[in-house]
This record gives sequence, structure tokens and C-alpha cells, in this order.
Amino acid sequence: MPEGIRFCQFEELEDALEGANLLIGGVSSMGVDWFMDSVIPRIPAALPVLSVTKGMVNTREGEFISFPELYARRFPDSGIRFNAIGGPCTSYELADRDQTQVCFCGPDMALLRKMKAMLNTDFYHISLSEDIRGVECAVALKNAYALGVTLAVGLSEKLDGKMHYNSQAALFGQSVKEMRKILRLYGGRDINIYLGAGDLYVTVFGGRTRLIGTLLGKGYPIDEAKKELAGVTLESIVIAERTARAVRSSIGRGDAKAEDFPLLMYIDSLLAGESGAGIPWDAFEEEM
Repeated sequence: MPEGIRFCQFEELEDALEGANLLIGGVSSMGVDWFMDSVIPRIPAALPVLSVTKGMVNTREGEFISFPELYARRFPDSGIRFNAIGGPCTSYELADRDQTQVCFCGPDMALLRKMKAMLNTDFYHISLSEDIRGVECAVALKNAYALGVTLAVGLSEKLDGKMHYNSQAALFGQSVKEMRKILRLYGGRDINIYLGAGDLYVTVFGGRTRLIGTLLGKGYPIDEAKKELAGVTLESIVIAERTARAVRSSIGRGDAKAEDFPLLMYIDSLLAGESGAGIPWDAFEEEM
């Protein structure tokens, strides 16, 4: 380990935070409630938080919001400024110092610049944005849609054991199309789609989501696929279900149309245990 790094137990949190300039939160989306209950109340008001957690949350009012927004709403008087990291980045390649491009997002550009100055290196390149929901929505969606793209991997393995790229590319393109529509639907800026597309690419080729999508593509029912991957953190299932719930809510309000999201609706049906008639390829066709 590099010099100056030390590990602390959770019970030592206050001592670990003493004199710190920044707290980086790396819990999974399943650990967000624990983070809010057990960590945020112990964070000094002057200490900014930079969250690595990717995901979105459905509110009772039908909104689809980011984790920094959730934290700020839960702790409106804490004085803590909540920020997040988005963009294509696998932890093991970053640890190997592979060239990586990410985006820090938060409500205060001056603070974002300070955090960039702390963490920018010759291999870790940082863009900045005040569009928190746009950045976070774009990169959260990649987990849901990477599951969709890797259905083609399972299909080809089941068919002849060979890798087929046309089908993967078709699902990738449809994913980006639907991700962009969802981004607009929930108030994110269009420019953020590049973060989502980049993150989708790296997740398809190097993430855990590839595993569940491949099994579903081979024809495994969702319950069997989960058993096969017992012990593996599958955030893709969580965000896919939340995204489908949000979009269905928007459809119910008349703000969206189901036919604009055929791949998402198909993914949602697989996660609900419905085998259906297979990937709706014809529904991806358009006159442009």
C-alpha cells in the first residue's frame, strides 16, 4: 500500500475523520440506508462528502432522484455538501493506474474544483458538473442496461458457443437511445449521455452485471440465475427495477410512452420471472 494509508474500524470513525479534508463514501447502493443511519450523523458539517455509490431512488411522489439529492433531503440542516463521482471506471483498473476519465458532480463548482485539485493525477482525469441528477442518472442507468446488452452474450453462448457482436451492438445502441430518453425525462442534461455510454461499455466488458445478463440470455429464470451468483453484489437488478418503476409511473401520468422503452420493459419482465417471447428486436426499429 502507498505510504500514509491506514485502515480503521468503523468504531474509530471520529478519529479517522479528524483533520480530514474530504470523506469519500464507497458503499454499494444496498448500503445507502446504513450510510444514512450510521455514518452521515457523525460527519462534521464542514467536511464535504464525495460518493462513489451509483444508483437512483424512487420517491413516494414518483420522482427519480440521485443519492446526493436523497442525502441532502434527509439531512437538510447538516451543513454537509454532498457530491458524487460518475463515469466509466472499474476499481481494479484504476488501482493499476489505467487512464480513466470521470466526472465529479455537486452543487458548488468552487468545491468541485478543490476536490479535483486533491485527486487529479496523470492517469485520473476529472470533469466537473453541477448537474447532479443528470450525471448520476446517466451512470446509474448503465447497470440496468448492461444487463440488457449482455443478454446477447448468453444468447450466442447458448446458440453456438461463439461471440456475436451484431446483436450486442444492437442492444448497446438501443440501450443508449433509451438511456438518453430517461435522462431527459427526469431533468438531466443531454451532454451526460457520454458518461452513461462510456460506463455502459466498461460494465458490459468488465463488470459483475455481465454475469447476470449472460445467464438470463442463456434462458435461466431469474431465481436460478440469482442462486448461481449467490454472494455476488448485483446492483444491476436493483437499478433496473427502480428505473422500470419510475418509467411506469411516468407512463401512468402521461409523461412517457411504453413503446419508447421496449428494452427496459423486457428487462423488467425478465426480472419479474416472465419468460415472454424473447428480446423484442422489431420494437427497436424506427423511422428517423
